[in-house]
Formats: sequence, C-alpha cells, structure tokens
Amino acid sequence: MSLSSSTTPAAAASAGSGSEPPRVVEDCLGVVQLLSDGTVTRAADLSALPLISDVPSDLPVQWKDVVYDATHSLRLRMYRPTSTSEGKKLPVLVYFHGGSFCIGSFEIPNFHAGALRLAAELPAVVLSADYRLAPEHRLPAAHDDAESVFSWLRIQAAEPAGADTWLAESADFDRVFVCGDSAGGNIAHHIAVKHGSGRLALAPARLAGCVMLWPYFGGEERTPSEAASRDAGAGDFMGTVLFDQMWRLALPVGATRDHQAANPFAPGSVPLHEADAFPPALVVEPEKDVLRDRVADYVARMKAAGKRVELVAFAGQGHGFFVFEPWGEASDELIRVIRRFVRCGL
Repeated sequence: MSLSSSTTPAAAASAGSGSEPPRVVEDCLGVVQLLSDGTVTRAADLSALPLISDVPSDLPVQWKDVVYDATHSLRLRMYRPTSTSEGKKLPVLVYFHGGSFCIGSFEIPNFHAGALRLAAELPAVVLSADYRLAPEHRLPAAHDDAESVFSWLRIQAAEPAGADTWLAESADFDRVFVCGDSAGGNIAHHIAVKHGSGRLALAPARLAGCVMLWPYFGGEERTPSEAASRDAGAGDFMGTVLFDQMWRLALPVGATRDHQAANPFAPGSVPLHEADAFPPALVVEPEKDVLRDRVADYVARMKAAGKRVELVAFAGQGHGFFVFEPWGEASDELIRVIRRFVRCGL
C-alpha cells in the first residue's frame, strides 16, 4: 500500500527537535495514520475499504466538478438528469459524504454511484461536496466548509446571470435540501440548525428540508447499542471501537465526545428553541446500526422541541448500507423514501 504524507502545524513545530523517531499514535483502517509528531499519512490505495467495482455508465445523468472554495481548493460534483423536460426546474439536493470526518470523497465510486441514483431517480440536481478531512483539519473545519457550500449556493441563486449554467437552467432554488450519510448526516443537522436559528443566511434560496442518513452523532454516556458494540470489540467492524477512534481523530485535541460537533445537545450547541426555522427532517435509522439508540434519542428530542421530524427504520440493515451496496433492494427502498420526502415533505 503506497502512502502519501502531510505535515500538520504541530509536526512542523516539533521538526528538528532531536526527539525520538515518531511512532504511530492512531492507525485507522490502514488508510489514515497519525504519528506522534503530528504527521499524518494517508493511503493512496483505498482497496482496504469496501469499494464497489463497477458504476453503471448508462444512467441518464451528466456530471461535472466545480470549485466552490478556491481558498481551500474545495470542489463539489454537480449532477443533473438529462431525461427531464426542457426548462423544468428541479429540486437541489446538497449531499455530504460519510467517513467519520476522516475518510472519503465524492470521487469514491460508492458515493459517485449514490449521487447518480439520486439525481436520476428523484430526479434532482445533486451537489455532492467534499470538505476538509481530519486529523489534518479537525472539526469544526468540515462544518465550516459545509457552510461555505451553502454560501456559494446562495450567491448562485442571487446572481442568476453569473450563476453556473446548469444551475441557472435546472435548479429550483426554492426547493433546496441538505442531505448526508453518517458524518454527512451530522453535517446536515449542523446546516439545518444553523440556518434555522438565523446564523446561516440562504435567501433567496430556501432550505426546504433536511435528510439525515444514519447520522454520526456521539456522546460520552453510552447508549445500550453502543455499549453492546464496545463489548464486542474490534469484531464489530462499523462499531464503537472504530467510531471512538475516529472521534479522537476528528474532534479538537483534548475534546470529548460531548463536544458540540459530536453531540447536538451538548453545551455550546445551538439551543433548539432558537432554531424556529429548522426545516422538516427525514432521519433514516438502520436496525443493525450501532448508533440506532442515539439516533432514536435524537429524533425524540427534536420532536419534543416541536420540530417536524420523521424517523424511518430499515430492518436488517447496518450503518452505511446505501454506501456499501448502492444498487441493493434496501437502497431501492431508500431512494423511494427520499423521493417521497423531497416531493411531498412531511
């Protein structure tokens, strides 16, 4: 496996100090390694991940990559269906990929395939956005980048003459949805609550809804499903052991899982009573997800706060099923659930 290296400011500060050779502090799936001097190595070969091998090329969707933040060289991949009626405006689905804030890109075949399906079958204009990854860029970097995506989209809506041609031709800016899986679901909540509390302006675009697929939330107090997974140890692949490690890599140094970037109800989070304009939300909870109890608690608290939230459970499925098997029967049903929500709301 070939590796590429990057050096964080912490590493630069310790370089040449004459200390012992750096050792591996965290090794995450052999894909990301954090060394004791702050250096991060990333695998160029991602074959250790459960990637799909084929993405159908015959879907009626065209796509292109667009820079949304030149300062940080951040891009998104824009998809639009080619089979819709000429001049018909489509909802806009802004999608953030999973990977526990540490791994992933819209270029990975699994995320590309999912975005193709969403664009073709909702149908919608899909904006699948990359963001800075930890531990090189710890939270709230990813949340900040997500806000930058929506600031970019707001400018596109406000200045149609200078907007991207595809958006000008196809996007209905009155029907914008934020969506994401796992870490992307966490980001979707962050965007919805920031906008709902007036801390993130989108006008003239309108945030019509929020879709959270198995959102990646955390907390110091274990839920029953998290505790059972912890006791199972490393044998539970998408379980507590891995998620704890990725929170250590993603959160600010020294922060606990009760940091507001992980726990939406922790001190420092935007109070729900201030988020009057929180949009209708769809939350998907796989039955075998280690986070299922935390997600159910999230939905219960949101409903208690008067938010319009629908919880849809998927029997027999685990965390990330749409990513790991984007063409399976469960994913077919997931597309139908999201399509209904985008078309009809709650």
